[in-house]
Amino acid sequence: MRSKISIAKKLFIITTVVFGIFISGTLIIQSVFFESFYINKKRNDLKSDIERFRASYNKTEGNDKIAELIGEYEGDSNIKLVIWSATGKLTYMSETQRNRTDYLRLMELTDFIMQWVQVPGSIENLNSQNKTILVRTKGIQEVEKKLISITPNKENGEIIFAISSLQNVSEASSVIRQFYIYFFVGAAIIVTALSLVYSKMIAKPLVKINRSATKMANLDFSEKCSVNSNDEIGNVAASLNFLSENLDNALTNLRTANAKLEEDIEKERDLERMRKEFVASVSHELKTPITLIDGYAVGLKDEVFEGKEKDFYLDVIIDEARKMGHLVTDMLDLSQLESGNFKLTLIELNLKELVVYTIKKYEALIAEKSVKIETSLIDNIRINADWERMEQVLTNFITNAIRHVDENGTIKVSMIDKGEHISVEVENTGSHMPEDEMKRIWDKFYKFDKSRNRKFGGTGIGLSIVKNILTLHGYEYGVSNTVGGVKFYFSVPKME
Repeated sequence: MRSKISIAKKLFIITTVVFGIFISGTLIIQSVFFESFYINKKRNDLKSDIERFRASYNKTEGNDKIAELIGEYEGDSNIKLVIWSATGKLTYMSETQRNRTDYLRLMELTDFIMQWVQVPGSIENLNSQNKTILVRTKGIQEVEKKLISITPNKENGEIIFAISSLQNVSEASSVIRQFYIYFFVGAAIIVTALSLVYSKMIAKPLVKINRSATKMANLDFSEKCSVNSNDEIGNVAASLNFLSENLDNALTNLRTANAKLEEDIEKERDLERMRKEFVASVSHELKTPITLIDGYAVGLKDEVFEGKEKDFYLDVIIDEARKMGHLVTDMLDLSQLESGNFKLTLIELNLKELVVYTIKKYEALIAEKSVKIETSLIDNIRINADWERMEQVLTNFITNAIRHVDENGTIKVSMIDKGEHISVEVENTGSHMPEDEMKRIWDKFYKFDKSRNRKFGGTGIGLSIVKNILTLHGYEYGVSNTVGGVKFYFSVPKME
């Protein structure tokens, strides 16, 4: 496993290595090449100065002007000049010496000339080559080296001699090497200071960015990256915060969508289950009357029944056909209500009359089940509603109460004044409804009681029709458990 090195340490190491390489390289180059570079430069400068002097000298006439020209070049180039004739005689040299150093250099130059001209063939070789010769030599005191140039001047038949001092480069290099020791110490201090600056300017913001990015990788978007600089690191931090916020929103929306999808899938499963139950229920509801109608119709055709018995079976056929018609009508009503194309026929009606009329249709069934019915109604309540559809609502509530009332129980139909609204309630004694079933009973095809008596219907679409009718009227509705049983209700506004 690789060891982790912080950014500050890496920057410190890199800066130290770069400074070390730079300083060490400079010291090596200075030690190896500085002296040669210095001497070559002096040679080139001296040669260039003498050639320029020769060009100016050849254009100058008069001893005074020549002396002035020699003095000018000696001062500017820090050299001493001597002009020697080709016949071996001195032509020109400085007449005055400014200090002892100038005097010594002039003496060194004249001594060199006297020795050089005595060398057999030296002048002839110089003239044949016709180019400047440079010679390194030691001075009189052998303390510093000298550089002497010998330049032929064929135009005047002369030789131009010049001498220049070469500083003690080795001693200078030694001093520079000692200086680099102090420079190394100063560089170490600078590197340390720079590493601290790097740590503050670069390392710390990057650590914050890394911490935020690590939390983002773990899907934790709670921490924002607080880097306020206006440079690239600040832009990265701002982009990271923006990315974190967008990812957080995207994941939140995704979770919400997934939850909604799961809910929709569960609803679809429930709907599919209810459809299956509905198909089974409708099949059962249709199979029985079809079987009865088919059997009794065949018997009547074969004249098996006579007299009152024949009339009875005709009544059975008519009753079963009517039930089948009601079932088909309910299915068509639900389809129209859910399509949004159904239109209500609103009229002003007396609410009590509507309730009484509906109850009266089921008095025989109530009496047959030995159930007591109680009413608590209010006179002269006018509402604006569709009589036929509101009768359908009350019919469903009452038949539902008959279906679930306990033996020898009570069904209570009430109108309760609640100020601006009248609440119509149908309550039956009996067992309570589970809380989780109360919202689902309004869904189509849903049947809470899976073993309903076909005498009172029970295909699982009645309460769904009720819901759609009351919603179209804009009435509130609901179901709740009471002390003794279950209560269905809806609330209608009073007319002015």
